[in-house]
Amino acid sequence: MTTITADFDVRSAQQSVFAALLEARGKYGGKREIIHDADDRKLTYNDLVQASFALGSALRKGTKSGEAVGVLLPTGAGAVIAFFALNAFGRVPAMLNFTAGARNLKAAFKAGQIKTVVTAHRFIDVGGLDDLVSQLEDEVDFVYLEDVRENLGLRDKLAGGLGPLMPWVFRAKPSHNAAGVILFTSGTEGDPKGVVLSHVNVVANVKQILAHVPDALTTDDTVFNPLPTFHCFGLTAGALLPLFGGMKAVFHPSPLHVKEIPKRIEDTKSTLLFATDTFLSQYVRASSGEELSKLRFAICGAERVRDETRQLVKRKCELEILEGYGATEASPVLAVNQPGANRPGTVGRALPGLELFFEPVPGINSAGRMKVRGPNVMSGYLQIDKPGVIQPLDGGWHDTGDVVSRDDEGYLTIRGRIKRFAKIGGEMVSLAVVENCASAVWPDHDHAAASIPDPRKGEQIVLLSTNAEADRSELVAWAQTHGVSELSLPRKIYHVDEVPVLGTGKMDLGGIQHLAAELSAPKPEITAEASEDAQATTDS
Repeated sequence: MTTITADFDVRSAQQSVFAALLEARGKYGGKREIIHDADDRKLTYNDLVQASFALGSALRKGTKSGEAVGVLLPTGAGAVIAFFALNAFGRVPAMLNFTAGARNLKAAFKAGQIKTVVTAHRFIDVGGLDDLVSQLEDEVDFVYLEDVRENLGLRDKLAGGLGPLMPWVFRAKPSHNAAGVILFTSGTEGDPKGVVLSHVNVVANVKQILAHVPDALTTDDTVFNPLPTFHCFGLTAGALLPLFGGMKAVFHPSPLHVKEIPKRIEDTKSTLLFATDTFLSQYVRASSGEELSKLRFAICGAERVRDETRQLVKRKCELEILEGYGATEASPVLAVNQPGANRPGTVGRALPGLELFFEPVPGINSAGRMKVRGPNVMSGYLQIDKPGVIQPLDGGWHDTGDVVSRDDEGYLTIRGRIKRFAKIGGEMVSLAVVENCASAVWPDHDHAAASIPDPRKGEQIVLLSTNAEADRSELVAWAQTHGVSELSLPRKIYHVDEVPVLGTGKMDLGGIQHLAAELSAPKPEITAEASEDAQATTDS
């Protein structure tokens, strides 16, 4: 067992992601097993490097250096090999969200000028994505991994055989500032934007994480990652962190396999789990607790960890939750709680090498709109109004759009997104606080708050809840006994079968807002005359 410790030095991150993989192979040994796939396939560093060279050589055909190539695959060895294969030969993997729908994918193709997409027949068949592919075939050329493997030429086989022995001969050597990967925003607030992360952005973020949690991770750790690699949390933290840090990565193709995942965590003797609050609570509920007994930490991001989840975990298993915070534009990790310095309710301290700026927000005290700058912050956006053109950040600063407070010891607390505050009677009210109140009263159900126009107060808050028995009077009573302002209570509660969720596990804020507006819209009055007309139509 080797304790993984690293001081953060941005100079050590100035390399390509493929060079970082080769560096890890040299440090931890080519025969070290580092991937355990869902089909029980196991790969060593040597296997991964060899497969990357062979596939990368084949994928060169029909593409050019620096070109963005789509990757439409679930979390697993195939996606990781495709990612490194493209990087090995100077192509830029563009990780595509297969749950986003044809419209958003077409927008992503246009913004990133993507002409080729790597996928697999088996994935398309099992995932029932034939209709999606048929809607996209006029936009891009699909390359299937099974077909590539069957048609590897002599040149590709030589690259696979000799590449691991003489990588300096075969692999491309892009600048560390060149694009290393493209990911896409969800598109809930308009067309999806491409987030261009350079090689140094991604490698730096891994090294920042390792330096942030000194002596907490070891090469004996096994990381269980069910999160999608089209989401930066699943890619950088769930896949690249273990690979670059000498830990085994266990991949699972979907976080939605709630009953299967706890058993697989047990079977693989996994010690670290990457998850969102939503998925973690589901896994714990679906288990007896024994299946998760070997886990040391659950590292949660992408959404707030609820107190109810912490209490559930405490009742069923001895597992420490380390809550963190990030943004795709930051590769993505910005802050995370540390073992031995874990403060529930916060997202921990900022990673080394980051600069933070808190812009005052009218109506909100002791917090500000947080902007960040550092080696892990993106090169810029790709948008459909200027296809293929990276639009850089002003001075390197990324505006997170989040209202954040920082205490005297550096712990950050997310107060909410700027767009998730309602202004009621001149007061700024966080929709997250509304959801927290509902979760405290009805912990076994899902809740989402939204603001809609109000003719008297400017805005009003409504709550969507999966609890069919939810009664506002219960919320009022709870708020009165817990000192919560009545401004933080919804005007109305609407029952829904489920709260809209994105493929990443986060709430679909656009879908929630649309549903809230739809449910709140005044229903047309049916007059006696209209009723008679309708009846006459029916009779005819």
